[in-house]
Amino acid sequence: MATTSTCVPNTNAILKPQKLPVNFSNHLRSSHSNLASRVKMTSFSMSKVTHLKVSQDAISLTSSPPRVMVEHDLLIVGPGVLGRLVAQKWRQEIPDCRVYGQTVTTDHHNELIQMGINPSLKWTEATHQFSNVLYCAPPSRTADYAGNVRLAVLSWNGEGSFLFTSSSAPYDCNDNGPCDEDCPVVPIGRSPRIDVLLKAENVVLEVGGCVLRLAGLYEADRGAHNYFLEKGIVDSRPDHILNLIHYEDAASLAVTILKKKFRGQIFLGCDNHPLSRQEMMDLVNKSGKFSKKFDKFIGTDGPLGKRLNNTKTRQVVGWEPKYPSFARFVESIS
Repeated sequence: MATTSTCVPNTNAILKPQKLPVNFSNHLRSSHSNLASRVKMTSFSMSKVTHLKVSQDAISLTSSPPRVMVEHDLLIVGPGVLGRLVAQKWRQEIPDCRVYGQTVTTDHHNELIQMGINPSLKWTEATHQFSNVLYCAPPSRTADYAGNVRLAVLSWNGEGSFLFTSSSAPYDCNDNGPCDEDCPVVPIGRSPRIDVLLKAENVVLEVGGCVLRLAGLYEADRGAHNYFLEKGIVDSRPDHILNLIHYEDAASLAVTILKKKFRGQIFLGCDNHPLSRQEMMDLVNKSGKFSKKFDKFIGTDGPLGKRLNNTKTRQVVGWEPKYPSFARFVESIS
């Protein structure tokens, strides 16, 4: 049995409410200038993109005159499942806003337009600035994730919020022990995969943006439980602790953080009800609400997980999840 350890507090974690400094705009402009210089010196793998005007409302960032962005406009970099839910909630709470979505291809532009999101292709030079920016694109589609985040930062005018969605993976705990916002992170150099996230986070924090480290995202047909159902038999240890947050709750947490204009803080998104892989799949099987049945886990070794708790984030942000646990979610499925 693994020994449970208590995390040593991380003095770099930031969760106290911070007011916007009087000279923040000047600081941000200086940071933008420095970032712009760094971006020009960076060798990017993507080629220069000419943006397509896909609707009257869609913006063409490289071919049209700069459009005046208003206080509540929101740019979503990577409007996938989470980004679209954020867009929907943002528009519900702020009806007069405009929401824009930056994508790598035009494959889903028609879908975005139907949802009220003005799509454009990924750019390499920021010619428009937005009051609010959400970066939720995954690192899997670029060779320079931090570089892409720098480009997105150049599109923020500093007046609202910049929020980067990261993962809880950087927390340095793999023995099923307790872990919260103050836990230390994996040192740079130990894990190339985690290095990518930490370097991107640092880009955001340097200019006063915020980071939201999310636990495992899920909904009825998406997430770890669905993957295990599809596999049937999984070569992983059953006692590994998982941490979850429903997509809707992750979106509502992101919107709450964006609206409150925090600066330079790291938040944690989870449901505060960690459970083992076996416990999760037992809930799925016993519910009778899924078309497939999970068979078993056959793994006996490998790293364990962590037990996340985001009580501090909830207190600072003023947020509670709609689905307080995976068990409650399963019960709610009709």
